[in-house]
Amino acid sequence: MDSLKPADIVAAMVQAGTAKARLAPFDLVLRGILSGALLGAATSLAFGAAVQTGQDIVGALIFPVGFVMIVLLGLELVTGSFALLPLALFDRTATPGQVLANWSLVFLGNLLGSLAYGVLLAIALTDAGQVAPAGVALKIIAVAQIKTAGYARFGAAGLLTAFVKGMLCNWMVCLGVVLAMSSAATIGRIAAAWMPILVFFAQGFEHSVVNMFVIPTGIMLGAKVSLADWWLWNQIPVTLGNIVGGLLFTGLALYATYGRRTPATARAVAQSDVTQSAVS
Repeated sequence: MDSLKPADIVAAMVQAGTAKARLAPFDLVLRGILSGALLGAATSLAFGAAVQTGQDIVGALIFPVGFVMIVLLGLELVTGSFALLPLALFDRTATPGQVLANWSLVFLGNLLGSLAYGVLLAIALTDAGQVAPAGVALKIIAVAQIKTAGYARFGAAGLLTAFVKGMLCNWMVCLGVVLAMSSAATIGRIAAAWMPILVFFAQGFEHSVVNMFVIPTGIMLGAKVSLADWWLWNQIPVTLGNIVGGLLFTGLALYATYGRRTPATARAVAQSDVTQSAVS
């Protein structure tokens, strides 16, 4: 059997966090760009499936394909780093500066990749602005407005809601990251990662990188949303919620029960060449 025990999975989480902390800025940004674009592609695919079938759950069932590609390629998704990098910090295999540098550079890369895919998709859906938005384009516009104006109408309660949805989302996303480490077989990693990603998308929780694609693409397509609306009512509170959810509910919780007895082991493992085995 290729399934790892929980303590071994947590050791792998520390190892992955250490490897990520040591990546060069170029690699962090480029891998972040690729992740942002792939997650945008999975989101537009999911929206297309929902529009064609009239069932949002169908889109949720296929959305994890983007996350799986990111994990199998070892790319960088900032939401996963919110859980993994602090564990390396706790285990003294990474510094605070390395953690903040990783988060900042991967966030930038995810944003650039999401925006780039959004521009290309907007061109593809409207024949470079020659036809009015329809189908998937209208879905993106509607979702972008819900994710901003939908919170703005409730003021502080809306900000709290976005924050909490961000927490719940990254709890599931980081579980996807962790469960992908539970197997050495490709099919096992895919199946394990698929489940929590389906859970977050099907329930409409808020993922900061998905929103880096949805909201600006909606703006490009004609959504009545300003840049200030995007950042104030969604991107900032959702990102903060993602940090708290990933760190507390997944990273810290698992480390507290399975990892606190094995820092020396994790540090020993981290001395090996782990760069290629790092996961998002």
